[in-house]
Amino acid sequence: MQKHILSYLIFLFSISLFQFHLLAQPIPSSEENIPYLVTFGSDSKTSWGDDDYCQIFFFTIPKDQKKPVFLRVYDPETGGSIDEIKEAADTKTTFSVYGGIGAYTHNDAQKEQPNGNFKSGIELAKKTFANQAEYNEKWYTFGPFNPAEGELVPEHGGYILKVVIQGIAGNDGNLYKLFLTQDPATNIKVEGANSLTFEYTFRLNDKAGSVSHIYPFINEDVVSIKIHTFDYDNDGIVRIISVAKRYEPVSVSGDNVWNASLHKIADEEHKKSLDIQMIKTTEVKDNNIVFYITNQYDKLLPFYTSPIGGAPKYKPTIGVKPGITPK
Repeated sequence: MQKHILSYLIFLFSISLFQFHLLAQPIPSSEENIPYLVTFGSDSKTSWGDDDYCQIFFFTIPKDQKKPVFLRVYDPETGGSIDEIKEAADTKTTFSVYGGIGAYTHNDAQKEQPNGNFKSGIELAKKTFANQAEYNEKWYTFGPFNPAEGELVPEHGGYILKVVIQGIAGNDGNLYKLFLTQDPATNIKVEGANSLTFEYTFRLNDKAGSVSHIYPFINEDVVSIKIHTFDYDNDGIVRIISVAKRYEPVSVSGDNVWNASLHKIADEEHKKSLDIQMIKTTEVKDNNIVFYITNQYDKLLPFYTSPIGGAPKYKPTIGVKPGITPK
């Protein structure tokens, strides 16, 4: 009898591990502890937490990936239990996938505002979702895509696909997740792949005491950074953790306004990720916020959903470098 019980427990544990593997790499990632990405319809008020009704993500795919890949979207429609509905659910959201030359490297694709040719490259797939119950809390799959359909970017070690999410009508908030997978029906991560964005719009956790993370990567030529936040609603504490910073506070924005916080970069932080932590101190619900970071030349820095080099840990032997008093 005990052997049968043990075998059954091992079976359940194996199933749990398998399910965890399938769901271990959503975007936002598990490392970030962010519940959902959010994009509002174009008729929304910016005070609800989306400054431009558009979000752009890039997916890096290793050059040696030969199998096709798929982009899956969780809950792409607007109208179900996850979304933020204002009066009638009338929002339409378009998801577009781009590859080819310029999809990533075009300057307009790496800006904080969707201006100019931000849809650069070759359009590979596109679909608009409205209030459609069949997609509520369900996955929709785009693809297959040959990795070589992306733009070859050697410094990223392979090809890059771009997805543009735009709220083209309505005033509701569409909350969703993304997943780059090797299978059209399940979420199986692409080994060595990652995702990044230059402006990040997402929902904070509701529970006081929860901690969310975003991970900007610091290139070797960065001397200082400016952390820009929009509509943070002063919802808790934001701080930087790195190999050289144990706790450096970040000045954040109030309701429907931008704020910028300036910080020096230590030599030891080059070619590493920073951990920007958002610590909830209130029970404010449905708080949607926007982040982007620029260097001393006002050039945007990327956030990676899986931090390059792993989440940084403070090393006391390096010492704390003082920040710059925000202007």
